[in-house]
Amino acid sequence: MADDWRTAEAEALFDAILRLDTREEAERFFRDLCTLNEIHDMAQRWSIVRMLDRGLHYAQISRETGASTATITRINSWLNHGEGGYREALDRLGTATEAEVPYPSGTER
Repeated sequence: MADDWRTAEAEALFDAILRLDTREEAERFFRDLCTLNEIHDMAQRWSIVRMLDRGLHYAQISRETGASTATITRINSWLNHGEGGYREALDRLGTATEAEVPYPSGTER
């Protein structure tokens, strides 16, 4: 039952997303696919994941995002015990950021 979301329709959706090349293409696709509230909710979850990864406290995350601590707890559970998707995306973005922006030297901090 935990894998009942893995349908042919879901696979087709993921395949379509993987074929998008640019942020602009993704923006157009998701705006056509989702309501504004759905996009907001997904963006908020991703923001919370990044804040949790930086070690911010639940209360601070709640103040900054407006999310309840129950939502933050659920997202943290998925970050630490889920499918690994959040961690993979965080790691890839961290690697991309490191490649694009050199780590500041002691004099630049």
